[in-house]
Amino acid sequence: MHSGERSTIRVPMDPAKLLSVAQEGGFWSYIAGVAYQILTHYHVKGIEIDNYKTDLPIKKGLSSSAAACVLVTRAFNRIYDLKMTTRGEMEMAYRGEITSPSRCGRMDQGCAYGSKPLLMIFDGDTITVDEISIPRALYYVIVDLKSSKDTIRILTDLNRAYPFAENEEQRIVQKYLGPTNKRIILSALDAMQSGDAHQLGALTVEAQQCFDEALIPACPQELTAPVLHKTLSNRKIASYVLGGKGVGSQGDGTAQFFVEDEQAQKAVVRIIEDELGLECLTLRIPKSRKVRKAIITAAGHGTRLFPMTRILRKEFMPIIDKKGIIKPLMLQHMQDCHHSEIEKVAFIIQDRDKRYFDQLAKEPVSPEVYKKLSTENQNVCDEIMDMGADISYVAQNEQKGLGHAVLASRNWVGEEPFLLVLGDHYFQANEDSKSCIQQLIDVYHKLDDSVIGLAYASLNDVQRFGCVAGKWEDYEEVLSITEITEKPSPEYAQEHLIVEGMRDGWFLTAFGLYLLSPDIFVVLEEMLVNGQLENHELQLTTALEILRRRKGLRGVMIHGERTDIGTPESYRGVFKGKIDSP
Repeated sequence: MHSGERSTIRVPMDPAKLLSVAQEGGFWSYIAGVAYQILTHYHVKGIEIDNYKTDLPIKKGLSSSAAACVLVTRAFNRIYDLKMTTRGEMEMAYRGEITSPSRCGRMDQGCAYGSKPLLMIFDGDTITVDEISIPRALYYVIVDLKSSKDTIRILTDLNRAYPFAENEEQRIVQKYLGPTNKRIILSALDAMQSGDAHQLGALTVEAQQCFDEALIPACPQELTAPVLHKTLSNRKIASYVLGGKGVGSQGDGTAQFFVEDEQAQKAVVRIIEDELGLECLTLRIPKSRKVRKAIITAAGHGTRLFPMTRILRKEFMPIIDKKGIIKPLMLQHMQDCHHSEIEKVAFIIQDRDKRYFDQLAKEPVSPEVYKKLSTENQNVCDEIMDMGADISYVAQNEQKGLGHAVLASRNWVGEEPFLLVLGDHYFQANEDSKSCIQQLIDVYHKLDDSVIGLAYASLNDVQRFGCVAGKWEDYEEVLSITEITEKPSPEYAQEHLIVEGMRDGWFLTAFGLYLLSPDIFVVLEEMLVNGQLENHELQLTTALEILRRRKGLRGVMIHGERTDIGTPESYRGVFKGKIDSP
């Protein structure tokens, strides 16, 4: 479907026929170009796509062709589980589009990342993509100018300035597209990350002014753009907008206005549509979501630590922290969450065990004991009571696996991201690092997407953990996961779970910390309804693999160690030195 009319095309999955359609040009050339590239690089069969809704204006400089290419790439990737990362989808979509007569910019395929703001840096064929964390929502009004633009003409005229400028006009073009543009972009990045909307609006205006001064002389037929400039200078709009500029290569295709909030957004749309007779799209880029809630699993029986667990839950086993203080493991988890500004914590427990957690988190010590404590331990008591006010309980009286425990917390978590902490794991950050929980939260705020902590494991240990494969992203130590498998055999790990750059015999496994979107609850509910259990348990790892296929999933290396204290051997390791790692 395109240009508001529904139409259908069927092309055999034959390289010659796909290439022929791709080279014809037009809307369907993009679809065929991507299918041709996919067929060239992967063993796939056909695919049927029902694109029942298109609301992005065509040929208006809004990367509609790139959006179509990404859509087709993602459909193939998810149907056939091609294990392409988001970056990989972006690259494949670009290949598909340039198979057609289109000469799009590589930045257009950034739409693969959705509504998340990105910083894309180009250096020849090298591209880095970083997702930007923003503290406030950004509001835009996109205006279809209902005129025309010739992108090929614009790019042809501007490219005359490269690789070497032959006159002053071309030197000015190079200056604007080089250092001037870089300065404005980096200033805008600072404004976005600090939430300074007015500065961002002013930079939008400056960018348009510099563009006009430097580039209109190089392509006056297209960049003079009378409709664009008349719209940008409209006085009625001026009182509602913080800034405005053309889109992409500009011309009379599309304009964008940056506004303060939703109310201003509605006012601008009303003026433009009612008085100027143009059409608008509204865009809201949500602020990066703060992680407010954590759930800590603590409902297991601890049978491998019997008979100690007759009188002491394994989550209460003593550990010695970096300061030499002996404390129950669960208290360490509480403190790590509290110090990472987690506002609410829920213990997933069996109802009968609630009294033990109350005793730890909610019941004050007697005044007599309190007086005898050192000042440092009195401060610990005060901290515990402060944290205890934000402690809740979620019941999991039937033991049906980790996925079942997580699903039990659905109503408490609600529709927001949450931290999952395995309560029987001890996490110890490296000497010069933040807490393991804080490390994971910091990465989430950069990515604003589901991410799990990762740790190294030798071939002999992969059978004990969920194990992942993937490809490293531009962002430091972040892995775009292409497979996650629960407790694989060494043979399977060696065949399917090798990660580039790892030393022979080493693999990446789940650390025991997860930062997940509420999408995971939808997957777990579907698995439960469909009876998708393994050994009568609802497996979180299986749910994460399904989530990966649908939404993508990242992992991040945690600078520290994790110890599953569920056996005497592993618990003994809490008091030993660090293990070797690649």
